[in-house]
Amino acid sequence: MKIMEWPAQERPRERLLRNGAESLSDAELLAIFLRTGTKSHNVVDLSRHLLKEFGGLRQLLEANLKEFTHQPGMGNAKFCQLQASLELSKRYLQQSLQHNQSFSSPDDVRDFLSSLLSRHKREQFVVLFLNNQHQLLVQETLFQGTINSSEVHPRVVVEKALSYHAAAVILAHNHPSGCLEPSPSDRHITDRIRQALQLVDIRTLDHIIIAQNKSYSFAEHGLI
Repeated sequence: MKIMEWPAQERPRERLLRNGAESLSDAELLAIFLRTGTKSHNVVDLSRHLLKEFGGLRQLLEANLKEFTHQPGMGNAKFCQLQASLELSKRYLQQSLQHNQSFSSPDDVRDFLSSLLSRHKREQFVVLFLNNQHQLLVQETLFQGTINSSEVHPRVVVEKALSYHAAAVILAHNHPSGCLEPSPSDRHITDRIRQALQLVDIRTLDHIIIAQNKSYSFAEHGLI
């Protein structure tokens, strides 16, 4: 049955307008983006099929163009729509952080870092540079590849922090393997950077690890 043949109160768009986006399932939200189904599936059934095929929403959104367009009814336009939605979400979170009067919501920081880092197949080391009010001045990826003591240089972090006149920083990197626990190298690097920044009166507020949309906070575990 086509979506337009459903009772109005059951259609995804009408339910979103009436009850808010949070009331919709993953499949219903996806259906709003995809807009049209195929000859054999309406758009909600198609969305459910895609989520099942890829193993969930995260895996679907992380699929590359070839994997995505291999599915029936999925072309370049739909791939672009979903990728654009991801980028809009990331920019929204970044601008929200930039406009907050106080950096008082750790959840917002984690959401932003997750959107920024969770999809990378290689490790990325990111630093959020903050002012005295803990507002975001700039976010920068400083290192890529295997994160270890020979690759991450505290001097570079200090130089960048001074150039942005930062009062504090939050460190972050991803674990593409999915392992959330910090390695001995992670702990060692964090201590070296924290000590180097202390010499110029810049605080290290946290080091957050992102692994498959989950996060680990050094500050919450008493490691900073």
